[in-house]
Amino acid sequence: MNAIKILWADDEIDLLKPQILFLEQKGYVVEPVSNGHDALDKCNNEHFDLIFLDEHMPGISGLETLARIKTNNRDVPVVMITKNEEENIMEEAIGSQIADYLIKPVKPNQILLSIKKIIDNKKLVSEKTTTSYRQEFQNIMMELNNINSHQEWAELYRKLIYWELELEKADNLDMKNILDMQKSEANKEFFKFISKNYISWLKEPNKESTPTLSYNLIKNKVIPLLKDDVPTFFILIDNLRYDHFKMIEHLIKEDFRKVSEDYFFSILPTTTQYSRNAIFSGLMPLEIDKKYPDRWFYDDENAGKNLHEEFFLQEQFKRNNVNNKMSYTKIVNHKSGKDLEDNILNLLNNNFNAIVYNFVDMLSHARTEMEVLKELASDEAAYRSLTLSWFDHSPLLNALQKIKDKKVRLVITSDHGTMRVQNPSKIIGDKATTTNLRYKTGKNLNFTEKEVFYVKNPEEAFLPKSNLSSSYVFAKEDYYFCYPNNYNHFANYYRNTFQHGGISIEEVIVPVAVFESK
Repeated sequence: MNAIKILWADDEIDLLKPQILFLEQKGYVVEPVSNGHDALDKCNNEHFDLIFLDEHMPGISGLETLARIKTNNRDVPVVMITKNEEENIMEEAIGSQIADYLIKPVKPNQILLSIKKIIDNKKLVSEKTTTSYRQEFQNIMMELNNINSHQEWAELYRKLIYWELELEKADNLDMKNILDMQKSEANKEFFKFISKNYISWLKEPNKESTPTLSYNLIKNKVIPLLKDDVPTFFILIDNLRYDHFKMIEHLIKEDFRKVSEDYFFSILPTTTQYSRNAIFSGLMPLEIDKKYPDRWFYDDENAGKNLHEEFFLQEQFKRNNVNNKMSYTKIVNHKSGKDLEDNILNLLNNNFNAIVYNFVDMLSHARTEMEVLKELASDEAAYRSLTLSWFDHSPLLNALQKIKDKKVRLVITSDHGTMRVQNPSKIIGDKATTTNLRYKTGKNLNFTEKEVFYVKNPEEAFLPKSNLSSSYVFAKEDYYFCYPNNYNHFANYYRNTFQHGGISIEEVIVPVAVFESK
């Protein structure tokens, strides 16, 4: 491994020989210069891992030298060293993106600590994270073997995502592979849990053992918040997994205070047509079909499946005696996003504003069609990064920043998550069988029973059926359905793409977070 190379610029550099000798004995290479001009010449001709820069030097000052260094060497960390403790000097240096700030006289151990904090920080954090996860590994495996409630599943999922994000920062591939194995094991057990309990949850919605599901999300988690006059923005970002939420959370927390973080379980199928209609209507799909037959369309019908969410929301509010002045906005492209950004202050006149933002869902679907997106979102880490980049530059974040100084409440959630599929599963059905890769509904379905959750009687799962003999199957874990015709082509085409509709912790357990103005 190459030694760390340090440039040290100070007009009293001869007095710093003991500190320089100390660092050289520790294995660092130190290049001393006595003024800003020499420092700039060195930076233009050599690479340095770290720069120590005296604030007060003859010729050009340390702050001016810093500005010029950053012009061409933006990523090189700079430590400012000064005798001057004036606040404005510190603020100017910090604003110029220094890595650390030391006051003279500096002792050798101070310098060493600063180097380790800057240069060795990632390595030390990585080692600590790896050690901590090794210790936690056995605890997670024990929890997996004893888990038996939706609360425990939500907590385990949070824990797995925490370690996934920490190991991603630590950049330890071996540990990441071990975590991936744990997530795979978790999904095997989660599939068993859902298969065993899902139908009974629908039959006994008020039992403590039944989680909040899509159709009672608004009743259980949102309506209780509407008892005051604080304008509430219910923001549903389609297809936003829990790990995606954790990626964008810090951007929201810059302007808003997080009050709570909760969850609900998406109904099956974990798709927009079913789960989001259930959220806004407060009804299961079969109930929507019976109550509003002209507003529910079967999978095989050529019509928009989510065109009546505002109507469903109004009806749900009426049933629950909620008389708040409300609005509904759906964002399906950049123009409608900019319209929201321009008009969001007008929405403060309403007690409740529902905003559906479709970007993440569009990205998920587009990924299977566009080769460039297959490269950009090749795995979970890349998908998270892309989601973060979108949100950071989105009209949605700009809109939220416009209301940060108002007294408002945000509810951030989604309708379902998504799963990166790996294992093809053969299925046979008639021409009317649905095209979704993670669930199928139709007549005379032929499938591998151990790879699916089979609902022979859709009414038990409160699901509509287009004909008397229709049934549903839901893919487990990371499986996806392929027909025997041209099987290998489609198996390869869709492998490693992000899909939803089936049963996985990523698709089913959905975040619900509440934020308020600071």
